[in-house]
Amino acid sequence: MTIAIWKHLAASILSGRTELIRRLRWFVSTPAERRHSMVGAAKLWKMKREFQINFLRQVGLEPQHYLLDIGCGTLRGGIPIIEYLEVGHYFGIESRRQVLDEGRRELQEFGLSHKQPQLIAADNILTIKLDKMMDYIWAFSVLLHMKDKILYDTLRFVSLNLADTGFFFANVNIGKKLDGKWQGFPIVWGSLSFYEKACADNGLKINDIGSLKGFGHISGVELQDQQRMLKIWKEGKRSQG
Repeated sequence: MTIAIWKHLAASILSGRTELIRRLRWFVSTPAERRHSMVGAAKLWKMKREFQINFLRQVGLEPQHYLLDIGCGTLRGGIPIIEYLEVGHYFGIESRRQVLDEGRRELQEFGLSHKQPQLIAADNILTIKLDKMMDYIWAFSVLLHMKDKILYDTLRFVSLNLADTGFFFANVNIGKKLDGKWQGFPIVWGSLSFYEKACADNGLKINDIGSLKGFGHISGVELQDQQRMLKIWKEGKRSQG
């Protein structure tokens, strides 16, 4: 047997073992873990849910504010935000319709349909028309999956829909590493100057306010905990605060 055949056989065995492990994990996981594995690590969904509402309240979110959640997914983070905000004040957008369907099921299971959140599925963010200006725009673990064109479209959308006194918060990977992939999405690394220019090109200002870990995101995954949180606002309208 040639070396090439041995390598192919070994790769096939390894691939089969990985798939078996994945299936076993799925079988023993809880319904919530299965649902939220569509947007991140299954075992971390509770921590990430709590982190999002805690962070947003820490930076000033109040019940009367309007909030847009870009990449709201399965409402892993959206549920406590919807519960906290006044009726009709939560807007969520998601590009994957089957994922947003799970979010709608999550909303019903938590008995929060009466909060009337607007959940919007769209392939192109610039086609979305909102009927309110947003006090807060939130994108948790979203920008770090965006190539340049989609990032610029998103920042343009933020600029058009963020209130003059509002803020946009998003976490990103800052540094020089090879881009990777997750569930078909890219995992993007960039410099702070890159994000500064992208924001400036769309009439926005930016400030790196610290690591996720510094705001209480303790996952045990160093690359996640060291992601940087960006605070973004309209240029010339309000200081960074």
